[in-house]
Amino acid sequence: MKTLSVLVVNLAICLSVFSQTDNAVLLEAENFQNKGGWVVDQQFMDLMGSSYLMAHGMGVPVEDAKTTVEFPSTGEYNVYVRTFNWTSPWFEGQGPGRFQLMVDGKNTGPVLGTTGTQWMWQQVGKVRILNKKTTVSLHDLSGFNGRVDAIYFTTENTPPPNELKALGKFRKKQLGIPTKPEKTRKFGLVVVGGGVAGTTAAISAARLGLQVALIQDRPVLGGNNSSEVRVHLGGRIKVEPFPALGDVVKEIGPSRGGNAQPAEYYEDEKKMDMVLAEENISLFTNYRAFEVKTKGSRVTRVYARHIETSEEIAFLAPLFADCTGDGTIGFLAGADFAMGRESRDEFGETTAPKKADKLTMGSSVQWYSVEENDPVFFPVFQYGVEFNEKNTEQVTMGEWTWETGMNFDQIYDFERIRDYGLLVVYSNWSFLKNFSPVKNEYKNRKLEWVAYIAGKRESRRLMGDHILTEQDVTDYMVYLDASAPTTWTIDLHYPDPKNTEHFPGMEFKSIAVHKKIHPYPIPYRCLYSRNVDNLFMAGRNISVTHVALGTIRVMRTTGMMGEVVGMAASVAAKHSTTPRGVYEEHLGELKALMEKGVGKYNAENMQNYNEGSTLGPKE
Repeated sequence: MKTLSVLVVNLAICLSVFSQTDNAVLLEAENFQNKGGWVVDQQFMDLMGSSYLMAHGMGVPVEDAKTTVEFPSTGEYNVYVRTFNWTSPWFEGQGPGRFQLMVDGKNTGPVLGTTGTQWMWQQVGKVRILNKKTTVSLHDLSGFNGRVDAIYFTTENTPPPNELKALGKFRKKQLGIPTKPEKTRKFGLVVVGGGVAGTTAAISAARLGLQVALIQDRPVLGGNNSSEVRVHLGGRIKVEPFPALGDVVKEIGPSRGGNAQPAEYYEDEKKMDMVLAEENISLFTNYRAFEVKTKGSRVTRVYARHIETSEEIAFLAPLFADCTGDGTIGFLAGADFAMGRESRDEFGETTAPKKADKLTMGSSVQWYSVEENDPVFFPVFQYGVEFNEKNTEQVTMGEWTWETGMNFDQIYDFERIRDYGLLVVYSNWSFLKNFSPVKNEYKNRKLEWVAYIAGKRESRRLMGDHILTEQDVTDYMVYLDASAPTTWTIDLHYPDPKNTEHFPGMEFKSIAVHKKIHPYPIPYRCLYSRNVDNLFMAGRNISVTHVALGTIRVMRTTGMMGEVVGMAASVAAKHSTTPRGVYEEHLGELKALMEKGVGKYNAENMQNYNEGSTLGPKE
C-alpha cells in the first residue's frame, strides 16, 4: 500500500479558522479560508512566532483575503492587528504596506501596516459586531507587501502579549493547541528540508527500503530550484569516482536552465511526482520543524507545525537528516556549527581573510519584467534608499547578482535581509519608470515577477568528523571515504565595489570570485554531525569552511550529497549503527551502493546547462 502523502490539509484549515472564548476571538491570518491574492510567508516563523499573510502585488493591490467567523456574542469589541511597517529600518515616515481591516464589508477605520518598527499589536479601535456569523477581510491598498500575522477581537482593553514566549503560550491557549503534539509518527529516517538535497536523500533512502518522512515548510519541493526562488541547478553529475551518483538528480531536475525565468522552467511538478511515486515516502508539505528533543547525544524526535493550521506533529526515528540549509535541526539539537569566515591561520586557507569575521554570502530576491503593448503604470516608491541617474541599475531583470545581507546575520536578521531585497527592487524600478532619462524605454514594461521567498546561500555549517577546507580541494587530498563529487569552482561572493560606491554598507549587488578546481570527491565524514550521533546533513549546511562552501553549495552537488546520505542511512539502519558507524565499520558497503546508484527510470540526462568550469580530471 502506498504511504499517505500529506499535502495541503484543507480539512484542517476549514475546521480551525479561528478560536473564540467567552469574550474574545483570535484569527490567525495565514489560516483565512480564502486568501485572495495574499501569500503565506513562513520564512521567519522562528523569529516572530508565526507565519503570516502578505500582500505581494508588486505595486498592484491584491484581492482581499476573507474568512467567516462566528463570534460568541454580538456587541462592541476592541480590535488589535499584529503588523508593522516593513520599511522602518530605512525610512522614518509612513510605510508602503497599506491595508485595511474590513468587517462584513465595512472598513473598521485606520489604514494599517504603515507604522511600527517591529512586529507588534496595533489597536484598530472599537468595532460593533451585529451578527454572530461575520465575514472578516483584509483589504490591500498598495500591493507593496503589507503583512498581517493575526487579528484579535476582545471585549477587554488588553492586547495580546508581544514577547515571543508569552505570545506562543497565548496562541496555544486561544487556539486550543495542546502543549505537546498529540499526533506522533514513527519512521526509519526523518528528512527535514525539501530542497534538492532533502528530496534526493528521501528518494534514495526510500528506494533502499527505509520508511521515510520528508518534511518541507513550503507547498512545493526544490528549495532554491523551485518556482518560488528560481535558481537553476549547477555543477555536474555522473563524475568519477562514482558516476552513478546523480541518477536521482537527473530524474528530478528541470531540463531547462536559467535564473529568474518563468515558473514552468523549474518543473515543480516533476519533483513532486517523483516523491509521490515512492511508496516508502510520507510527504509533509507546509510543515515547519520548530523543536527537537534529544536524549544524550541523540535526537529522539522532531516537532513540526503546519504553517497555516498550526497543527503539530511529533516525528520519531532512529536517524535524522538535516537538509534545511540553515542547519536548524542540528542547531536545535546542540550540534557544533560554524558561521561566517574563518581566519587564514585557522585552517591555513590562502583565500580566507587574515581575521575571522561574520561575513557570509548573501540572499537573492530575483525578479524580471515583461514588455507589454501599452504603457504600464508603476507607483512612485521612495522609502529611504535614494536612486538617481548615477546609481540606478538600467536593467529589465535581476538574478543572482542582486544579493543582500552579507553584513547581517542570515538567521536572525533574515526578514530585514529579504525586505531590503524587495525595497531595492521596487525603488530601482520606480526610478526607471518615473524619473529616469531613459524612462521611455521602460514605459511599456511590467514588473512581472519578484521573489518573496529569498534564495539563501550561506548560514550555519554543521561540523562533522571532517571539515572540508580549501587545500583539501585544491591539493586534491582524496580520502578513503570519498563520496559525492564537487565540480564547481570555489565560487565566493563579495559586495560589488561599484555598488559599494553608491550604497556603502547597504549593498544589494554582488560579484563572484572564482578559483578553478579539479572535480573533487567530498569525504563522507562531512555529511554527519561530529557530536549528535544520529544526525546526517546534506546541502549547504555540511561540514566545510566558508571557503570550501564556495564549491559544494551548487544544487547538483548537494543533490548527490542527498543520494549518499540516503544510502548511508540504509546501511546504518541495516546494521543498527550510527552515521559514524557506517564510516568506521561499513564503508565498503556504502561504496558499493555509491558505485551502483539508486536510479530507477534510466532517464536521459537533459540537464546540459550550468555545469561550471573546472580544470578537468586530476592526472
